[in-house]
Amino acid sequence: MLVRVNRHEITEQIVVARLTNGLSWQQLADAVDRPLLWTTSALLGQHSIPPELGKILVEMLGLDKSTVPILAATPMRGGLPTPVPTDPTIYRFYEALQVYGGALKEVIHEQFGDGIMSAINFSIDLQKKPHPSGDRVVVTFDGKFLPYQWTSAHD
Repeated sequence: MLVRVNRHEITEQIVVARLTNGLSWQQLADAVDRPLLWTTSALLGQHSIPPELGKILVEMLGLDKSTVPILAATPMRGGLPTPVPTDPTIYRFYEALQVYGGALKEVIHEQFGDGIMSAINFSIDLQKKPHPSGDRVVVTFDGKFLPYQWTSAHD
């Protein structure tokens, strides 16, 4: 009998296995020589994991080998359980974009022209910065600028 496991169930297994095995996200990222946030996001179902890396991660986590092809499949990206995030950490990013999103858009257009920052040709980094009034969270988004290129249907 074939037992089907979906990506959401595998994500739950990954989270439990990581905690059970006392592994940090950084240890998992180091094992596959990939950035911390990419690896964490991939293990949470937002990126496909190449099979050769999936095998390493599955072994470290003690998961069934049958999960490797599912980890390698193209994921359904994005999507939170609610339209407005309710998790306080995620909500703060949402809140920051509500407050600063318009300003970011205006300054991007002023400095680069009419276009967007890619979230595909993209990297992200998170650093902990000591500060006398309490540690700071420094998040860096590094995305390629993509200018809008309007063409007519006749071009």
